[in-house]
Amino acid sequence: MLDTRGTAVPRLLHWGPDLGAVEPESLTALADAGAAIAPSSPDSPVLPSIFASPAEGFSGFPALVVRRAGAPFGRLPLRIRQTAVTADDTSVSVQLECADDHGALLALAWRAVLSAEGVLTIGMDARSLAPEGVELHRLAAAVPVPARAAELLDFTGLWAGERRPQRGAVRDGLHLREQRRGRPGHDAPYLTVVGTPGFGFRSGEVWALHHAFSGNSTTGVEALPTGHRRLLAAELLEPGEIVLGPGEVYTAPDAILAWSDRGLDGLSERFHPFVRALSPATHRPVVLNTWEAVYFDHELERLLPLVDAAADLGIERFVLDDGWFHGRTDDRRALGDWTVDPERWPAGLHPLVDAVVARGMEFGLWVEPEMVSPDSRLAREHPDWMLADVSDQAGAHHPPTWRFQHTLDLTIPAARAHVLEALCALLDEYPIAFLKWDHNRDQHAGSAAAHTRAVYALIDELRARHPQVAIESCASGGARVDLGIARRVHRFWTSDTNDALDRQRIQRYSALLMPPELLGGHVGAPRAHITGRRHDLSFRLATALFGSAGIEWDVTAASDDDRDVLRDWVATVKRFRELLTTGTTVRTDEPTDDRYVHALVSPGADEALIALVTLATAAVAVPAPLRLPGLDPNRRYRIEPVALGAAPHAVQDAPPAWLAAGGITVSGALLAELGLPVPLLGPEQALVLHAVAVG
Repeated sequence: MLDTRGTAVPRLLHWGPDLGAVEPESLTALADAGAAIAPSSPDSPVLPSIFASPAEGFSGFPALVVRRAGAPFGRLPLRIRQTAVTADDTSVSVQLECADDHGALLALAWRAVLSAEGVLTIGMDARSLAPEGVELHRLAAAVPVPARAAELLDFTGLWAGERRPQRGAVRDGLHLREQRRGRPGHDAPYLTVVGTPGFGFRSGEVWALHHAFSGNSTTGVEALPTGHRRLLAAELLEPGEIVLGPGEVYTAPDAILAWSDRGLDGLSERFHPFVRALSPATHRPVVLNTWEAVYFDHELERLLPLVDAAADLGIERFVLDDGWFHGRTDDRRALGDWTVDPERWPAGLHPLVDAVVARGMEFGLWVEPEMVSPDSRLAREHPDWMLADVSDQAGAHHPPTWRFQHTLDLTIPAARAHVLEALCALLDEYPIAFLKWDHNRDQHAGSAAAHTRAVYALIDELRARHPQVAIESCASGGARVDLGIARRVHRFWTSDTNDALDRQRIQRYSALLMPPELLGGHVGAPRAHITGRRHDLSFRLATALFGSAGIEWDVTAASDDDRDVLRDWVATVKRFRELLTTGTTVRTDEPTDDRYVHALVSPGADEALIALVTLATAAVAVPAPLRLPGLDPNRRYRIEPVALGAAPHAVQDAPPAWLAAGGITVSGALLAELGLPVPLLGPEQALVLHAVAVG
């Protein structure tokens, strides 16, 4: 509900539950009801607008920070007035003009679009009206939330440990998360959620914000002692980073918002179909990636048996990871030299690609186009293309290398053209169906604003030339999982860790925003590459099943029994692929923190795939029943276990009778309210069940 009457800056009066049909007289009365005037405060009610500022008597976080180029600090606050508004049933667009002491400064456009799923997108533009130009420091989306939104959830993390939830009370002041990494980062806030105290996956009223941008950002929540409370999102701009000449336009990244009165799952029910419509992906093949199978050991004789083994398992896409290009024998050299290594591949990649295609699989290739190694032909020929100073006589780099590499300055047209042509040359020569697009360092030099837009432009041009090629966003794992890049890619690499226990949490919270089929998850070797932890094959399979599934393991060294199980698992992924790519995500709030229950329910609630996951040793002798909401309470379901190799390890003398009998038929209402007795699973185990409606 937006009040756009007159020429004052509009006020966002409400976003959240559908208010139904409200007569105009009531809306007008409410909008004009004003507010109490507190002691020691402005002498008129403070009713913050979409660009609340000192001109309104507002002392909070300024949504617009701009100055006329070269002008001294103004005596008076900026003045903003509305000049035009257009609206229909699902969108509104407001035009405004901003002026300072010297006259017109900016033309502003503020847009809000409500999707069919109930997701609100706020976009903004600023066009310079000043003959001297303007320096724009902030253009933020600022949306009010009610006082009952008193608890905050957002996320942090680190490499191989993304999307760690952190919760607490909303307190007075600013809770701002500033990401200065040139990418969202492993510690990205991801979603900023405020809600009624104690909100969970299936309960509570919640308001959520996501900043759809792959560069530097500022997001958070503001709570003032006056009672005003807002969610905030803006691109984080350094002083002088955005200077607009007369008539030039800055477009802010979108702010994506959703409300739910059914907890976090209610948010996902809005976000998932929205993102599915946003992302270009429709094809979800089962992948085998070579990284944890061969690392840099790229020899045809080593890889051909892996191709044969992948085809035997039913793999649909074979991805050759890092190490294929000229001089790339380890991670310390050759980034930027995107030509096939002639020593290891004297006939090019053709023998390998031909073998992959002949066995009915697609071929994919790892690249890292935004980066350059100081030890590379590209860096020697174009040192000015590196976002670094490497001229120090002592050999120091400024800024220092990160994973032995620097960022390539893609804002230089020649550098971007070089990368585009190198990638297109590969795509023209080989039938490459997929690029794993990596990004392995923070950006510590140059303009993150300009560089992020240059990356977008590069991907957009590559996709325009090769629309058949799917792209995965990988940023040393999950450091760039956002809805800015989601418009351009088909899949995300959720985390560099394939440790199934860590992946359970990472995937659970990544799927608050992203539908699970966009989140790549692979079955790794028995001993996890990063953590060194060992897990049963059934646990690894159950974890990778709920996502964009694949294998990252030298399966040529696996036992015959394990390969039989993997073959059956690939068939299981294909069997449930429609459910995995269209289902509604359901998660439960468990009484103890030693287990997860989650599921995917088909759009018509005809079937569901359910997982009971134990994270640690059970806190009680007999675990609580498995309760699952989300099915039709008036229908009956046949529930049977899904075989994923050996049954999960259980510490019990006998399983529940229904499981020993091979299944049970119960109503959706009973499953939601009473639940099923479950086996006494040991720690780090998973039981997967399939529910099918039978009446």
